[in-house]
This record gives sequence, C-alpha cells and structure tokens, in this order.
Amino acid sequence: MADVEIYTTPFCPYCWRAKRLLDKKGVAYREINVWGAPDLRQAMTERAGGRRTVPQIFIEGTGIGGSDDLAELDRSGRLDAMLEPA
Repeated sequence: MADVEIYTTPFCPYCWRAKRLLDKKGVAYREINVWGAPDLRQAMTERAGGRRTVPQIFIEGTGIGGSDDLAELDRSGRLDAMLEPA
C-alpha cells in the first residue's frame, strides 16, 4: 500500500469524510493533527503549495488536495491506482 499522510484537525467534518473513505478502502495512513500546532500547520501549508485548509492529503509525498479531491479521485477510478505500492 502507498504511503499516505493526512493533515487534520479534530473538529473538521471534511477530515472525517476523507478518513472514512480511506478506512473504507483499508488504507493505512499517518494522521498529522495541526490543531494548536502552528509549526505543523506551517509545514503543511508549505508542502501543500500555500493551501491552509484541512484536510491536506499526500500520497507517496504528492499533494492531492483535500476531501473533495480525494472523493473525485475515487469516483474517477484513479485513487486505487495511486494507492498501489510503488
């Protein structure tokens, strides 16, 4: 399975939605909680090309965007291929 990281906050419904989709697919991911952690949020923002909203999702180090982007990748059938081991 691919390396997946997701930057979240505890009260974000979009974060819950993204994690639910990944869980449904059986994807192991590393969750990085940026709530009250300005250094982690800054690192996320830099990695995400200036995006400050959560979730920010990275697959194999490549930013794919947020929850809506993840859902669109799944709907289009491209997510499964991205989650295959390299």
